[in-house]
Amino acid sequence: MPTASHLTSPRYFDFRAARGVPESHAWPGLHDHPVVDGGAGAGAGEDDADRVPVVDMRADPSAAAAAVARAAETWGAFLLEGHGVPESLLARVEERVAGMFALPAPEKMRAVRGRGESCGYGSPPISSFFAKSMWSEGYTFSPAHLRRDLRKLWPKAGPDYLLFCEVMEEFHREMRLLADKLLGLFLRALGLTADEALAVEATHRIAETMTATTHLNWYPRCPDPKRALGLIPHTDSGYFTFVLQSQVPGLQLFRRGPDRWVAVPAVPGAFVVNVGDLFSILTNGRFHSVFHRAVVNKESHRVSLGYFLGPPAQTRVGPLEEALTPARPKPMYRPVTWPEYMTVRKKAFATGDSALQMVAVDQDDDDDAQTKLANRKIKVSGEAY
Repeated sequence: MPTASHLTSPRYFDFRAARGVPESHAWPGLHDHPVVDGGAGAGAGEDDADRVPVVDMRADPSAAAAAVARAAETWGAFLLEGHGVPESLLARVEERVAGMFALPAPEKMRAVRGRGESCGYGSPPISSFFAKSMWSEGYTFSPAHLRRDLRKLWPKAGPDYLLFCEVMEEFHREMRLLADKLLGLFLRALGLTADEALAVEATHRIAETMTATTHLNWYPRCPDPKRALGLIPHTDSGYFTFVLQSQVPGLQLFRRGPDRWVAVPAVPGAFVVNVGDLFSILTNGRFHSVFHRAVVNKESHRVSLGYFLGPPAQTRVGPLEEALTPARPKPMYRPVTWPEYMTVRKKAFATGDSALQMVAVDQDDDDDAQTKLANRKIKVSGEAY
């Protein structure tokens, strides 16, 4: 399997100075499927099928849980509004992220990720699976070890470092509370009442042990967006992800029947929530993960932030007993730890198979159309996944 050379050697590609897209960053097959608007422009009737679902946490909890269930079962993603995280904080986060990527190259390269390291500066971690490079820069850190991780970038721990850390720590506090609230909605969406969810020991363990990882993204202006890609199509591997995107849109979700990309609108103050593979396993395939990608444009830079929730490395994740239904009376997946699943995922990238299908208990005994959709190989951007 090819390894991206820009992750194994400390080379820097100056996106700001680029006058064209070199072959190292050129991706074939970007326009194999049409792109449709998933925002307010989608009208009633047939086109409404492409409107990205919206969940408003200010709604009655039963109504919000029903909206989560519909979105997680049919899309694997939704826009989250009414979440309570102050817009002023989100604006400060976006400002700090943009400022970090604007640092001079030698300063950013101090924090470049080494082989086997999960935190630091570089291309998106997923790029290590591909020979082609993506039109983006990234920085990954653990909110639990924020100040230690960020010292790579700011070794002198000056004012910029302190301000960045303070903003991100405030953001993490808000997001961890929000993650617990959304987990409760997901459990209600499975059909558990609030009292039932509290009585299930497994749900306590999930809530108490969820770990968070933050990944920052910068997608520079691109002289030829038709040849480049900001982030390769993929599913997230963990439980669920909050995506904060700037007012420059670029996130797209893959939908079938017919095959198409749905452009997610940049709604001020809203998060995009993506269901991950391990959450699909946890819910026995009822809630499915979603293929998504990030595209670039010629006019504007774009930043985004992914706040990823998942289990501790040693925790084995299998279908919840409460997720078994008359339609799915048996577990569809074998229990796996997150590191075990990432090993399977690496093999899937190399072979073009589905990682979820590779951990299925019985790949032929699946009567659920949506799970079949989620587990099928799909060809996007010239690669099979």
